[in-house]
This record gives sequence, C-alpha cells and structure tokens, in this order.
Amino acid sequence: MLVYVGRRKPFSSVSERARPPSDCFVLWSTFVWLYAKRGVYALASHLKPLNHQSLIIPNMSSSIQSVCVLGAGTMGRGIAQVAALAGCRVTLYDIADDILDAALARIRASIDKGVSLGKTEPETAARAKEAIALTTDLAQAARADLIIEAAPEKMELKQSIFRELDAHAAEHTLFASNTSSLSITALAAATQRPDRFLGLHFFNPAHIMKLVEVIRGDMTADETIETGLAFARELGKTPVLCQDTPAFIVNRVARPFYGEALRMLGEGQADVETIDRLMESIGFRMGPFRLIDLIGCDVNFAVTQTVYEAYFHDPKYRPHPIQRKMVESGRLGRKVGIGFYDYRDELT
Repeated sequence: MLVYVGRRKPFSSVSERARPPSDCFVLWSTFVWLYAKRGVYALASHLKPLNHQSLIIPNMSSSIQSVCVLGAGTMGRGIAQVAALAGCRVTLYDIADDILDAALARIRASIDKGVSLGKTEPETAARAKEAIALTTDLAQAARADLIIEAAPEKMELKQSIFRELDAHAAEHTLFASNTSSLSITALAAATQRPDRFLGLHFFNPAHIMKLVEVIRGDMTADETIETGLAFARELGKTPVLCQDTPAFIVNRVARPFYGEALRMLGEGQADVETIDRLMESIGFRMGPFRLIDLIGCDVNFAVTQTVYEAYFHDPKYRPHPIQRKMVESGRLGRKVGIGFYDYRDELT
C-alpha cells in the first residue's frame, strides 16, 4: 500500500481530492521527505521485505581487513576515509601521483575536521591517517580483501579496470562497484569471479551519509552478499539489499526530483534559486539544483542517461538539454567551483 506523505492539512476542495499524485510522485515524495527530515539513510528502516532476497542485514562480522579503493575522486576519497576510520588498511589507487597526493591531503583535512567537531577521537584519526597508502600500480592495488571501484560512470572503463584487476587479485578477493546506475551483472561479466562481485553504492558525502545500497548481481553468491552487508555495518552504515535493476532504488526514485525541476527551469517557470528556495522552505534539506551541484552535474547527467537507456527511452526518465549544457561547459558543481551556483570563493 502506498502512503501519501508531505500533506498535513486535509484537502481544501473536492477537485483537489480528485487529483491524487501519481505512483511515481508518491514514491518520490516518500524519498525526499525521508531525506529532508531524517537523512537518506532513514529510507532503510522504512523498506519492507519483498521476498527472501530483499532486506537481509544479519548481525555478523565480515572478513575484510584490507580495502582498495579505485579512484581518488569525491566518492573514492570518502569511501577510503570511512574505511580507514573503521580500522581497515586502505590502498587508494589512481592514475597519477598528483591526483593521489591532493586526495590524501583532502582526506586528512576531513579527518581533522571531524576531530575539531568532536566526532572523531584524536587517536582514531591518527590511526586512520596512517592506514591509507597510495599507489598508481593496479597490480599492487589488487592486493586487498575487498576492492571497491569508484571510477567515472562509464561501462567500458569500469569493465576494463575489472578485467585487468581479475588477473592480479587473489582468489578470495571480493570485487565491488560503487556505480550508482550501471548493471552489476554486466560489470561482473568482465571477470572470472561473478560470484564474488557485488555493488556497494555509497552516497555523497560518503563519510557522512549512512545509507549504502548493497546490490546483488545475477551470479553473486549469498556469502558475498552477507560479507558486503556485514562490512557496511562495520563502517557504521545502514545497508539495504537491492536487486540489479537500473539505478537500483534511490537513484531511480529520485529521477523526478531532478527531472521536473530541470523542465520547470527550461520552460521559464522559475529560476534556480526560486525552485531551490521553495523546496527548502517546506522542509527539504536541499533543493534539486543544490543537490545536483553536490553530486556533480556530470554524475547526475550520466545516471540520467543510463536510466533512460536502460528503460528503453521511457519519457519520464528523459535527460534535459540543460544537463548536457552544464557538462559541456565544465560547470560540474561544487567540485570545480561552479555549477548552478558559484562556489569559487569557497575554494580560495
């Protein structure tokens, strides 16, 4: 049964009562209400098991002692930070030393901020900073119990990385992708270990957001899923088991939040600040454009394209030309200093 949320007052007229929101809007409303009021991680506690493979979160310990994170971008940095703070030995991989050095500096600054805010003990912070190693050697990166890929949302790129890793990693090593929309089954097909392959989708910022979608591919073994769920819990996260469908749960439900805002902007109904301000005024923690800037306009566009293609061009998932223009003009959001808003003063 679907429950309408967000309305505290009764309908003001019969005509209003006669126009119930669509199922898609109801699901979206449920998501954004949870996100605004309690954080997106609260979604986990509201999901009901649909079958024996739905919400399975056993109280067990994982066997993960060492973690490799592939990609030192926004998500990779966050995942490396939270794993190190949880006591894992972490190797952070990227293609260039300067990228890695900059990433490590930002991770250490973020850990120090946690100490200054009283959220992290100084001893824990010191151990975490020492636990992170850097490498540009993929063979060295493969020496871990769990490898989490956080590369750009391109199927061919991710598959090529996993194909090469598969030749170097030990038999027991689990592979995971942080993809927000691509098929785990398709990614696993690039390896000889589809039974030891799963999705671990963290949310930005990864060291703060509690929810982790744990995605089961068609060939993923039960033991792999159990380890992934236990590992997420050891990081202090709330894991939710998802099936391997396009965009999984959160990113599929969130498409109308971005899509309708972009259409309103494109039609001249309202400007960016007005749409965001109105959404925030009724309790949303972030309006759609602030959230796109936080996620990254390129990431948001890539996910929208993936979902649109995966559902055979269903018009409700159609990307908007504004998204393409933002990406092609380099206005990718907070990470580059400018997106729908200007953040350049914050970077100086």
